[in-house]
Amino acid sequence: MPADLGQKEDLLGYTPLALAASDGITEIAQCMLTKNRTLAGISDGDEILPVVIACNRGKKEMTRFLYSHTPQEKLAPGQGKNGASLLSNCIASQILDVALDILKKHPRLAISLDMERIIPIFVLGQMPSLFKSGSQLWFWQRWIYSCIPVKVDHASDQIQVNVADDTQHSRDVKNNTGKVLRHLHGPVSYLLQLLGIKNIYAKKLRHAQATELLQCICNEIQKMNVEGTLGLRLHHTVIQAVKQGNVDFATEMIKSTPQLVQKTDINDRNIFFVAILNRQEKIFSLLHGLNNVKKMKMTSNVDRFGNNMLHLAAMLAPSNQLDGISGAALQMQRELQWFKEVESIVPPICKDLVNADGKRPSELFTEQHANLVKEGEKWMKDIAASSSFVAALIVTIMFAAAFTIPGGNDDTGAPIFLGNDLFMVFIISDSISLFSATTSVLMFLGILTSQYAENKFLTRLPTKLIIGLSTLFLSIATMMIAFCTALAILLKGRSTKVVIIPIILLACVPVTLFVLLQFPLLVEIFISTYGPGIFNRKIERWY
Repeated sequence: MPADLGQKEDLLGYTPLALAASDGITEIAQCMLTKNRTLAGISDGDEILPVVIACNRGKKEMTRFLYSHTPQEKLAPGQGKNGASLLSNCIASQILDVALDILKKHPRLAISLDMERIIPIFVLGQMPSLFKSGSQLWFWQRWIYSCIPVKVDHASDQIQVNVADDTQHSRDVKNNTGKVLRHLHGPVSYLLQLLGIKNIYAKKLRHAQATELLQCICNEIQKMNVEGTLGLRLHHTVIQAVKQGNVDFATEMIKSTPQLVQKTDINDRNIFFVAILNRQEKIFSLLHGLNNVKKMKMTSNVDRFGNNMLHLAAMLAPSNQLDGISGAALQMQRELQWFKEVESIVPPICKDLVNADGKRPSELFTEQHANLVKEGEKWMKDIAASSSFVAALIVTIMFAAAFTIPGGNDDTGAPIFLGNDLFMVFIISDSISLFSATTSVLMFLGILTSQYAENKFLTRLPTKLIIGLSTLFLSIATMMIAFCTALAILLKGRSTKVVIIPIILLACVPVTLFVLLQFPLLVEIFISTYGPGIFNRKIERWY
């Protein structure tokens, strides 16, 4: 290929390298740059560099390759918008190693307008999945997450690491240790993939990179004066991040630029108003880190519609927040917890103030949550009805079993197996099952006949459900124990192990099913009702 061929444009203004970048064909780009290294710095007809085109199309491998060959002066803030656009697209495409590297070399790009007339920090604020607070992990995944060490490498550093690894690999091949490692690499890699460790590592690395990226941006913002930050509309960026649930981003931005808490949106709502409206408890809890004067000022504000903080807490939460909570009753409980928490920090006069529609917070809460109360009542009664039916069956069975004991009675009326230890296990488990099932029936009956007022969903109704489900689980478990011990007594000395062990395993099936289907709900209700709560009042003073 002639060296100057790569500089020619087609009818649409695209250079050959730009087309290769758009399609992500790294081999062609490598061949072109081998012939002419300056091609990576040549823009197309729209003054867009090939690396920006590749990143905009989400071609990660091509982006990293072209970035390593693009002259850094072409990406500088004073040389057009390619640098800012590359940074924004790298964040959006989650190519964070390149984003970190370019930000380290050109810090001002973080607050420079890109080709879409937005700043890269806004893009970062719109992506909560890049941070730990925006990721959902199971308890075992959280344990693995905490144990995995990660090291944040920038793009240029990563290239050096890869070269070093290749050199070391060629040396290892020459000895037996290298051969063993090569053979083990496949199974180990497959095992890590099977256990999900690779995905967790990639997620933690992404979180670490995003956190460092955010810290670099905050450091650059802190160098600016107040007028400069106003021109960037950082408060708009943070408010949008709060709406998206990007807790880590919003928290770091607020702490690094405390004056943002005093800024409002077009509805005269500050960051804490927006946090309440969107049910972002971690951001709302930052209110406890203000001194008393600032806290009083924040909690006394009203928006353009005359709503104070308590009015906003009285409004129904967004559907995306409610959908993360199991059942309408627990959703109603969470709404009550929010209302009570905000009520505890606002000035007492706010409880009786009316908004532009002439409604007090309590009246607005009742109006907004009328349908949720009905749905919560139906949800509770459905669970109570089905569970009470099961509990009633267990009561009937265990009551009958108490008088039809295994082996029967002798001539004096005493149980034949009275001296057998297994018989005592049977009697105890039968009694526990009977009493716990009876308690469960009574609790569910109480739920079916309860008054479903708003405040009842806070603790009273959930407590009844906790007791009902707990005793039902206990009755099922002890019923299975009684059944297995009765069989063991009757089959004693007749190849007991061959028969009883499979039966015990089968008896574990209903208990296991109940645990899998209902126990998570029971735990969620218990934590939601008697746990530490979602609000953190022990926030250190930060403003």
